[in-house]
Amino acid sequence: MRPVFFIPLALFLFFAGLAAYMLANGRFETVPSGMVDKPLPEFSLPPAVDGLPGASQANFIGGEPKLLNIWASWCLPCIAEAPQLERLKEEGVEIIGIAIRDRPEDVADFLSRYGNPYTRIGADDISELQIEIGAAGVPETFVIDGEGKIRYQHIGDIRADDVPEILEILEDVK
Repeated sequence: MRPVFFIPLALFLFFAGLAAYMLANGRFETVPSGMVDKPLPEFSLPPAVDGLPGASQANFIGGEPKLLNIWASWCLPCIAEAPQLERLKEEGVEIIGIAIRDRPEDVADFLSRYGNPYTRIGADDISELQIEIGAAGVPETFVIDGEGKIRYQHIGDIRADDVPEILEILEDVK
């Protein structure tokens, strides 16, 4: 048999071995933003729903640290996160939401079903802000200090055991 016939087998074995190696050694669970410890970019978003104002970078300048929560009504983990956001609100945390690629009626329905922890919700219809701040998906939450600097990124839904850590980070960046 000619050696040229072994090339496809060798390529297959190489790629199978590479795949096995990658699976055995895990993968990145998060895609951290390169914006942590940098100023929040300039933005001004219209309201995502009637009854609440939109959101802008100016809302994060001056005052206490705030949470910037990237979410969507069509996002299942956002439903799971809703009780924790309510708990943070009850602890006195101001949360500004950014609704990603959403319709006002869907945002309103989500808020009526799962609660509204937000003081403002901006509509990011083309994910422009989401991309600018380095959010890989929904939900993601950022701690923004009183000077408008991104100080922490929480990727994925906030779970009950994450709340104390987020409260501590908010206290640390005052």
